[in-house]
Amino acid sequence: MQAFTSDHFVLPLPPGHRFPMGKYALLRDAVAQLLPQIRLCEAPPATEGELALAHEPGYIDAVLQGWLSPAQQREIGFPWSPRMAERACRSVGASIAAARVALSEGVAANLAGGTHHASAAKGTGYCVFNDVAVAARLMQAEWHRHHRSLLRVLVIDLDVHQGNGTAEIFADDPTVFTFSMHGARNFPFRKVPSDLDVDLPDGCDDTAYLAALAQGLDTVWQRLQRTPPGLVFYLAGADPHEGDRLGRLKVTAGGLAQRDRFVLDALRERGLPVALSMAGGYGHDIAVTVALQRHTLALASESWVAWQQRRAASATRQPIAGADGTIAA
Repeated sequence: MQAFTSDHFVLPLPPGHRFPMGKYALLRDAVAQLLPQIRLCEAPPATEGELALAHEPGYIDAVLQGWLSPAQQREIGFPWSPRMAERACRSVGASIAAARVALSEGVAANLAGGTHHASAAKGTGYCVFNDVAVAARLMQAEWHRHHRSLLRVLVIDLDVHQGNGTAEIFADDPTVFTFSMHGARNFPFRKVPSDLDVDLPDGCDDTAYLAALAQGLDTVWQRLQRTPPGLVFYLAGADPHEGDRLGRLKVTAGGLAQRDRFVLDALRERGLPVALSMAGGYGHDIAVTVALQRHTLALASESWVAWQQRRAASATRQPIAGADGTIAA
């Protein structure tokens, strides 16, 4: 399985900053050492034209040229620097690359991403550009160019914080279905309605969490029965974990593993390619967050193997068209 990284492009943060910037390099190292079945690839940067598929040109220029006001920088949560802009572009590029691979191989991942608070005209909550929104729009354009047909997209957002930016960008777009399951009393405190929102109470445990997920996905499949998606973005946040500083839920490591397996199995059974992003994770012990995300990637790699077996078994019956228009076995 291919996974795309952008952790070499680290922005400098002041001492005591709450964002765990170091977790990305730790995750890459853990994957390299413990998951040799995953091929790590450095992400290319998203271009200005690609970013403009989901963001206003004036905002893109402000980020890339360093014109963000102090108030805008405070809302994002990062001070501007050339490295901040480069990292934001690379994070989007990683989700673009993962989505392209997922369309041909079934599963791929971004070791960062999930910047779901960024809307068309601004960033907030440690999110500069919305990687999933840009990647979704670009995959739709590329798919139409190669296949002359519509690629419908499903976003499954299981970060503990609601995906308000993604919901806002796709509010009037019936080709993208947004599903967010999150803490009801957590950030952002002013939610933007998704196509389907599932609010969870503080202290939600494994049993309640997994039951809510099963019910939520049942609703998704019912509502998309006549317009099934051809690509899924899965934000596999580690922040519902009981040891997260910002999560406010009580989901165990075992509960998160059941969540990931449930989602990945459901998508594979339906033949829906998935691009994962790691999204949030703010553990009191950052090593715990890294371990949770590493386990998500291990389960994704198992799903990737099952996808290849599925493709091999069906090769003699029906060819599969890749995202680039080529026919894959």
